[in-house]
Amino acid sequence: MPQRTAPPAEGAPTATPHEVALLRLAAQHIAGPGLPTPAEVVRRLTAVQAQDHGGALTSVALRTAAGTRQAVEAALDAGEIVKSWPMRGTLHFVAAEDLLWILDLTAPRMLASFAARRDQLGLDAATLERARLLAAEALAGGNRLRRDDLLAAWREGGLETTGQRGYHMLGYLAQAGVLCFGPVRDGEHLLVLAEEWIPHPRRPEREEALGELALRYFTGHGPATVKDFTRWTGLLAADVRTGLALARPHLARLDVDGVEHLMDPRAPALLAACRDRARGVFLLPGFDEFILGYQDRGAVLPAEFAGRIVPGGNGVFQPTVIGDGRVLGTWKHTGRGAKRTIATAPFESFPDEVAAAIPGLYVALP
Repeated sequence: MPQRTAPPAEGAPTATPHEVALLRLAAQHIAGPGLPTPAEVVRRLTAVQAQDHGGALTSVALRTAAGTRQAVEAALDAGEIVKSWPMRGTLHFVAAEDLLWILDLTAPRMLASFAARRDQLGLDAATLERARLLAAEALAGGNRLRRDDLLAAWREGGLETTGQRGYHMLGYLAQAGVLCFGPVRDGEHLLVLAEEWIPHPRRPEREEALGELALRYFTGHGPATVKDFTRWTGLLAADVRTGLALARPHLARLDVDGVEHLMDPRAPALLAACRDRARGVFLLPGFDEFILGYQDRGAVLPAEFAGRIVPGGNGVFQPTVIGDGRVLGTWKHTGRGAKRTIATAPFESFPDEVAAAIPGLYVALP
C-alpha cells in the first residue's frame, strides 16, 4: 500500500519550503562545520549514494572538516566505510558496522524484485550457491579482488558470466551479505568477504533496527516526509509504520504547507549557527544526497527545471549549483590538466554574487 502524505500534527510549528532547504543544508553538514571524519559523515546520513565513485568521494569530503577525498579513500581502505547495494538496487557508501543490519531489512525485497531476471539468466539456487562457494574460496584469508578478477574466477570454476549473469551473481551475493566493496586500488574498488572485512557487525533485532533506520534518516536528512523515507529505503508500508512509531518520539515536527515533516530536534540550532553560510553558494557533485535523498525535491528544485538535472530522464544526475538553498543550475568539468575548469548551465541566470563565487568554489572542491 502506498504511503499517504501525512498531515501535520496539531500544534506543529510551521515552516516555508525555503526554510526546509536551509535546514537540510545544516542537517547534512553541507553548511556549517564539517564532521571530524568521513565515517561520521556516512553514519550521519546512514547511506550515501555512490554509483559515481568520484562524486561520492566528493560528497563525503565536502561534509568533513578536512575536506579531502584522500581521507575518504583512507576510511575505505581502513574498513570504516564499505560500498554495497543496501537499498533501491543502487550502490551506496555505508559505515561498515551498519551494512549487514540494513541489508537484513532491505535485501529480501530487492532480491525478490530481481528473481524473474535471474530465472531468465538461468541463475537457479544451485548456480548461485556455486557462485558463493567460488567467491568464498577466491577471497578467503583476506584476499581482495577486482570485479573482473572475480568474474574470471567464476569462469574458471565453470560458471558463465556473459549476458549480465556476472553482474546479477555479484549483486545477489552482495545483497545476501556475502560480499562487499572494501578498499580502493588504482581507483577501483576491490571486493572482499563481508564476514572477514567487517569483524564487528551490529545486528540489532528487527524492530529496533527499523526504529534506528527511521531515526537516523530523519536526523541526517530532515526535514523530510514519510514519503521521502519510504522511497529512500524501499521498505514496505508496515515496516515504515513500525520504524516511525519508535522514532517519532525522538524527532521534531514541522508543518510545511499542510504536510508533516520530521527532523532532528537539533536542526534549528545547527542552522542558527550557520544561517549566513547556508544562504550562500555550494557546488555539489551529481547524485548528492541533498538531491537524491528525497522523493519530493520541490523545496530545493523548481519543478519546471527538474529535467535539467537528469537530461533525457537517463537516471544520471548532474552536478548542481546551489544558491540560498535552491538548485540554480548545473555544472561540469571542462578541459584537462592545468587547463581544467568549470562550465556552468544556469536554469535562468545566476545572481551576480553566485556567478562571482563559483570559480573560487570550484578551485576549492575536494
